[in-house]
Amino acid sequence: MSIQFDDPVKGEVWTTLRSLNDAWTKGDASDLDAFFHHDMVAITATDRERIEGREACVASWKAFADTAKIHHWKEIDPQIRLYGNTAVVTYYFDMSFDLGGRTIEMGGRDMFVFIKEEGKWLAVADQFSPYPR
Repeated sequence: MSIQFDDPVKGEVWTTLRSLNDAWTKGDASDLDAFFHHDMVAITATDRERIEGREACVASWKAFADTAKIHHWKEIDPQIRLYGNTAVVTYYFDMSFDLGGRTIEMGGRDMFVFIKEEGKWLAVADQFSPYPR
């Protein structure tokens, strides 16, 4: 089931987000280089410090994708807010992956901020976490 948005700009942003997530869940996480702004910053549930810069963010996502065997990834109930050439995308996620000899079922929240530069939407910030216990 594909998610449709009435606003074509929101559709562009959603297509970008879906392609970004497919890169690390189904493809080659090195491809994230095309989706992350050079000044990308991320706050993750597992890193004490924020991750700064495209190269560091790509390396972080790639390290997870190379270590884990992802079985399932799904975005749930996405919302997109547009502010000129900035988009804030929030959604819930459901995933399953093998890591360290265990299968982990996990759900959580994700929030990306995108900016449009030279006709392309690029992620400039991400914050994600599992649901609180």
